[in-house]
Amino acid sequence: MIDRRQFVKGISAACVASSGLAVLRSAHAAEFSYRIAHTTPATHPLHIRLTEAAERIKTDTKGRFELQVFPADQLGSQSDVLGQVRSGAVDFFMLSGVILSTFVPNSAISGVGFAFKDYDTVWKAMDGGLGAFIRGEIAKSKSIFAFEKIWDNGFRQITSSSRPVKAPADLQGLKIRVPPSAMWTSLFKGLGAAPTTINANELYSSLQTKIVDAQENPLAVVSTFKLYEVQKYVSMTNHMWDGFWLLGNRAAFDALPKDIQEIVSKHLNAGALAEREDLVKLNTSLRDELGKKGLQFVTPKPEEFRDKLRTAGFYKEWQGKFPAAGWSQLEAAVGTL
Repeated sequence: MIDRRQFVKGISAACVASSGLAVLRSAHAAEFSYRIAHTTPATHPLHIRLTEAAERIKTDTKGRFELQVFPADQLGSQSDVLGQVRSGAVDFFMLSGVILSTFVPNSAISGVGFAFKDYDTVWKAMDGGLGAFIRGEIAKSKSIFAFEKIWDNGFRQITSSSRPVKAPADLQGLKIRVPPSAMWTSLFKGLGAAPTTINANELYSSLQTKIVDAQENPLAVVSTFKLYEVQKYVSMTNHMWDGFWLLGNRAAFDALPKDIQEIVSKHLNAGALAEREDLVKLNTSLRDELGKKGLQFVTPKPEEFRDKLRTAGFYKEWQGKFPAAGWSQLEAAVGTL
């Protein structure tokens, strides 16, 4: 039987042990714990490279800074999280420039149809004058900013079930799903198609039930959403390049000591460069994989589509919507549109 003295002594020892554990935990707790959200699955190169960057930041800051990575829209829809990063509820967020245009209209300029012929042209623009222009437009919001290096989401391709898209004429009247963006709708109307805005979570069923016959996305999305089950053809149009800006809440980032800011920026920008290389390799392997699943690939001539858009007044329309400074930077990289 335990007497009162032993009981009190035991409680005291337990309290000391508990206190010691608390001190130990406190000593190992990060001084700064920030969150970053993105929309891609945990298997995507973007998430893998972000996680690596987070580990390197933690090591180089000696545990002072912890970056928690939340993939696959875990913190909410893209529009919801954009609001959260603006308010400071979320510290960092990866978002397509075209989707960001709902808040920063001029960020959509990197999504102009058939502007970029290849990756060399993309990085010339986005790591150069055009990227600087867009980051400047984002910074005008005061609440958010963009890191120097944009992450890759890949070139977008057209898939269809009724006929392959080999030339602009094959798009005539084709019912194609597009994301909610004026840029996408304008692009496919200019090409003679019948674009319909449908949410991503309804994409598969809309193709399965023939509400639309076609859609457009990077190959990674075609694979992830198993669109090969409801589509027959892939046209490697490369009609639009898409990337993810790494956005930060300005006040949250400015609250960090300068040395930590430099380490965070260094590793996140390096992660972007590594992810770009990963995505090129992924798209090559995905083409082989999707071919084995039954999809038939065709490679159209981009210039035919570009000529169609010129005739339709697409480029003239969008040139009038963007600042002259931005359009000149775009054409400095891609040539006259």
